Amino acid sequence: MELPRTQYNQEFRKESVKFFKESGLTLVEAAKRLSLPKETLKNWVYADKRGELATVGKHQKALTEVELELSRVKRELAEVKMERDFIKKCATYFAKGSRRDTV
Repeated sequence: MELPRTQYNQEFRKESVKFFKESGLTLVEAAKRLSLPKETLKNWVYADKRGELATVGKHQKALTEVELELSRVKRELAEVKMERDFIKKCATYFAKGSRRDTV
């Protein structure tokens, strides 16, 4: 039995490529954060570089409201994880600095 392919709307593709470009993460890390297969994100990034991202998935049927909400939540979760990781790095940096001040 073959698993059905996941379908993503155009907004999610565009926002995923934007997230990858702005995050500074590797393709693999960004794909994990977005809960995407790395090859899918890679294809979208290359399509964006060629100016063809808008035509990706053009022949797919429209997503349901639930699927749209899920993609929005995944994107939001990826952003929150990135913010969390940044805060952890800042906390570690300042914790090291405060230990030096007390010595």
